[in-house]
Amino acid sequence: MNSLIQKIKIRQAKIGIIGLGYVGLPLVIRFCEENFRVSGFDIDKKKVERLNKGKSYIKHVPSEKIKDLRDSKRFEATSDYSKLKDTDCIIICVPTPLKKNKEPDLSYVENTTDEIVRYMRKGQLISLESTTYPGTTRELLLPKFESKRLKAGKDFFLVFSPEREDPGNLRYNTKNIPKIVGGITSRCTEAGKALYEQIVDKVVLVSSTEIAEFTKLLENIFRSVNIALVNELKILAAKMGIDIWEVIEASSTKPFGFMPFYPGPGLGGHCIPIDPYYLSYKAKEYDFNTRFIELAGEVNTNMPSYVVSRITDALNEKGKCIKNSKILILGVAYKKDTDDIRESPGVEIIDILKENGAAVDYNDPHIASFSGMRHYPDLSMKSIEISEKPLKNMTV
Repeated sequence: MNSLIQKIKIRQAKIGIIGLGYVGLPLVIRFCEENFRVSGFDIDKKKVERLNKGKSYIKHVPSEKIKDLRDSKRFEATSDYSKLKDTDCIIICVPTPLKKNKEPDLSYVENTTDEIVRYMRKGQLISLESTTYPGTTRELLLPKFESKRLKAGKDFFLVFSPEREDPGNLRYNTKNIPKIVGGITSRCTEAGKALYEQIVDKVVLVSSTEIAEFTKLLENIFRSVNIALVNELKILAAKMGIDIWEVIEASSTKPFGFMPFYPGPGLGGHCIPIDPYYLSYKAKEYDFNTRFIELAGEVNTNMPSYVVSRITDALNEKGKCIKNSKILILGVAYKKDTDDIRESPGVEIIDILKENGAAVDYNDPHIASFSGMRHYPDLSMKSIEISEKPLKNMTV
């Protein structure tokens, strides 16, 4: 452990980051900015080729930054997992989606773990950042790693450190967002702390991997439940002829005991629509029904349909129906000022409208086109320019 920590502190440790998406790529940049050498691993060979040419595929990660890292030889992308044996610290940032029945899909984590097992050696630190239910690190990863007759806390070091990326946030970034670290053993935690304190301003230690895993879920469940509450109140306020936005603005003047949340067309992104169900799944092992989580999910999941119902009402007032109406959707990213379309309610609204016979276009300055999404494999669209002619042709 002391040898590994010393290697980390003098920037001689080689970093391997598995999964080069919205979480992994910013981590690559932070480690390279602190003069570490980084190998980025991804099964998507097109991503690997693009990165090695110095080109980014994420809007808030400029290509110039990737090119600088490549030119300085601090970063290489690869699909060759045998190179893991050359790394000292391995960080797992792969997706953890849901299956159709809303149960966790840990196939990416399991496949990645199996690859690490093939090439792991003594003295390595492994950190899981992918959001998952409490117990995953200890129950799923640990037995696989120790199957090589290596002991956690002695021969290798295993921690969970939940990602807290917020794409498009101009105030908070990888460096200034506090990092939670919980290890399988205290020595694992110490090694994890040594790694992350090189790239973030504050490392927060917790007593176990389970605490760290639960922490991430609580953060996103808190948001999911409160968004569902205000979405439900939005529907009620509309029926009562009350402006919910004015209500929220007035409530926000209270200097204590209130935090404003705002209604929207539904939840998007990889975290809030998905993460709460990971805890619901785990809770069933303890014969416990997470009613708030389930109800919040139900309310938020129904919001795109509610938006379409409001569009229907608006059309009816003009003596029109959805079928053959020309409808323009402004914005398909799941949040403002990003090119992130994961789980976007805007795309679901488009899909529902099309199923009802509407002719739908969209405009989004950050997303020129999209196609082949996981839930909408047959949906392929391009953003149109906003000008007088197409606007005149729109029904809504």
